Amino acid sequence: MTDSRDDRPSRPRSGGAGSGRDNSRGKPPRSGQGRPEEKRLWTKGGAPARGDRSAREREPEIDRDPFGTKSVRPRHDDPEIPESVTAADLDRVARNELKTLSKENAEEVARHLAMAARLIDDDPELAHRHAISASRRAGRIGVARETLAITAYAIGDYALALRELRTYRRITGRDDQLPMMVDSERGLGRPDRALELGRSVPRVSLPVPVQVELAIAMSGARLDQENPEAALQELEIPQLDPTTAYSWSASLFAAYATVLEDLGRQAEADQWWKRADIAAEAIDPDDDDTIEVIEEELSVEGFPSTDEGEGRPSA
Repeated sequence: MTDSRDDRPSRPRSGGAGSGRDNSRGKPPRSGQGRPEEKRLWTKGGAPARGDRSAREREPEIDRDPFGTKSVRPRHDDPEIPESVTAADLDRVARNELKTLSKENAEEVARHLAMAARLIDDDPELAHRHAISASRRAGRIGVARETLAITAYAIGDYALALRELRTYRRITGRDDQLPMMVDSERGLGRPDRALELGRSVPRVSLPVPVQVELAIAMSGARLDQENPEAALQELEIPQLDPTTAYSWSASLFAAYATVLEDLGRQAEADQWWKRADIAAEAIDPDDDDTIEVIEEELSVEGFPSTDEGEGRPSA
């Protein structure tokens, strides 16, 4: 996430490549890796077409349920929440999104969202049940639909994740979950659509961490197409800089190493795996500071050594 919504579930990570889906093709993980405008049908002098059956039938499917509330299962038993869990356990920014709800409802939604965040890594199935409960109570709240998407993604329900992410995007107008949308298309076995989706938004309009996640997801889609050369190019972005470490550097370096291995460039891959491990060890997940990485006599084909430049891909 790119804002301070730290208590929301984060996207699950798998494999050495650092994206939500594993594009390492079964390789063992390395250490340290961890709105478009809505179109509505209006009739009768500009009034909404309420009660107009013929107009209702002509509405696009998306406008019959514009916020995707029907995608949440109609029958669901709310999982229990420990009494010690309160709304205050949810991040303040996320709680602010619930202000349009009644006080009692907002309290319960916040508690379910807090439980989803707490359980996402250890018990994603139970986290998903909490997310469903939150979405049933707050179907038009962005954070509720985002959390449902994240937990659906965690349990491998990529169709639901993609549907909920589209709803989240429509409600909020945000593109910060575009990488997960791309990965969900991959999970559904549609790499071509994943790449098309990833190119639908100007990369420079995204926050840097989202740009990096998107590059990793796009690289994975290229691997799905059996095109490792293109996969490598997707990762050769300005942030692929071995001289500094950010919170996302380890994932990016590991993804680059994975593709190098696929290309048979093992010596270079080993150096990028080492850089990924160093970056993971250097960065505290709760610390936004950057760390300068000093390398001695480390040069990779196509990259200058650290005393020759910034360590970014050469032209």
